[in-house]
Amino acid sequence: MPYSWTEPTLRPDEPAPVAQLRLWPHRSLPRSGFVRFFGATAALGTVPLLAVLGSPILWGLLPFVLLTLGGLWAAIQFSYRTGEVVEELRLWPDRLELTRTEPRRPVRRWEANPHWVRPALHATGGPVPNYLTLTGAGRTVEIGAFLSEDERLTLWKELPPVLWRLGQAAAEPLA
Repeated sequence: MPYSWTEPTLRPDEPAPVAQLRLWPHRSLPRSGFVRFFGATAALGTVPLLAVLGSPILWGLLPFVLLTLGGLWAAIQFSYRTGEVVEELRLWPDRLELTRTEPRRPVRRWEANPHWVRPALHATGGPVPNYLTLTGAGRTVEIGAFLSEDERLTLWKELPPVLWRLGQAAAEPLA
């Protein structure tokens, strides 16, 4: 599952959050798999060159093989860079913060009081099936847009109980 409830990270200028959710896009080809895949593709791409080794035809085919391998490498690296999106939902008794970090874009933040935040699952009518949003502080923001339909549904089942417990903790009087 490309999200997990993690141990809250501590920052020196603020109290520790009660809970923290980290979301990231699914990667079907991890970096270690990329090395094996690219190595095998390069090896198989050079097999036809063995038949023309030592002849002038090799120099006619070699640029095309290298261009193909270079294009494949560049395309997969571009895919990795665009997949470096991370969303982080941090929860305090009096505050909820959603941060979205993307490559080559400014960091986007949204804050609201968790007591008034309402998660909503839009089965239809959103840009994707099972569109998941959080509404509060006069705004509606999406969360986990890069997750699959089933993953958003699973996250939807986990969010309301966490927000409810947080709202209950905020409502309790201090002793």
